[in-house]
Amino acid sequence: MSLSTNGTSSKRQKTELVHSPLSSLLPPPQIEAIVFQWLQDDMPSHFDVGGHVVGISIQKAELWMKSPGILAGIPFFEQVFKVCGGCTIEWHEEAIEGTFLAADNATNKVKLATVTGPVSHLLRGERTALNSLSRCSGVASLSNKCVQIAKKGNWHGLVAGTRKTTPGFRLIEKYGLLVGGAATHRLDLSQMVMLKDNHIWSTGSITNAVTKARKVSGFSQKIEVECQSLEEANEAAEAGADVVMLDNFTPDKLKVDAKTFKTKYPHVTVEASGGITMDTMSDYFSESVDVISLGKLTQGYDCVDFSLKIVH
Repeated sequence: MSLSTNGTSSKRQKTELVHSPLSSLLPPPQIEAIVFQWLQDDMPSHFDVGGHVVGISIQKAELWMKSPGILAGIPFFEQVFKVCGGCTIEWHEEAIEGTFLAADNATNKVKLATVTGPVSHLLRGERTALNSLSRCSGVASLSNKCVQIAKKGNWHGLVAGTRKTTPGFRLIEKYGLLVGGAATHRLDLSQMVMLKDNHIWSTGSITNAVTKARKVSGFSQKIEVECQSLEEANEAAEAGADVVMLDNFTPDKLKVDAKTFKTKYPHVTVEASGGITMDTMSDYFSESVDVISLGKLTQGYDCVDFSLKIVH
């Protein structure tokens, strides 16, 4: 299957559907602006001497996956070469986002795509394209491991990331969460109101903070409150919070307090967070906990290894 990165042809739409089913979530103008900034950051003085050395003859480069993981980030990889200009991408059948590929640099490298275009353009986009793919796949891989732990534990809730994302890279990390099967949590400060300890201290009480937030957020935004105790969770619910985060609870205390809280406020979502890792998250599984969030999903992931090599 061949994809021209110029325009929105039927081939491109078909490729997006097959190889990146979630790509329709990503607004093209926003992705283009982000990728343009990445490329500009890589060439701030505008001269590309290495590109001048290799010239503009049409050549091919093969994309290889060299370590195991969940493939994610295809839309960003494509956008890099669209911005570079004059390139086409042919994706191989196994290159489908959300798929685990048991790649290995020594014995089982997996060829995912062939990129064709002016050689200087291929090399100009190479590292930026690989950076986006390796990091997005890293987030998706770690997220998927946590989601699989939840499934094996027969837990009903959602595994979620947090807002602890890399500045300038938030969209790709949030996208990686989705590809891996996790929830994004709030995308940014505008999507959901989260009132944390600093908000509470600044306004004097949980009730004051929730009341003030509700006046301007209306019916269209949920309000979440970070709580350090069952008493704080109860106050948040009475004030009208939609979600309470039970923060830094021990597993045993979480299960007891979440059950007590849910008995009284079954309509309020309960999130467990704070110091939870992939190794400990199963200790927090409870019928009364709806969401478990882990900052490590976007802060502590290992990148998946890819390379792009000119065919010679």
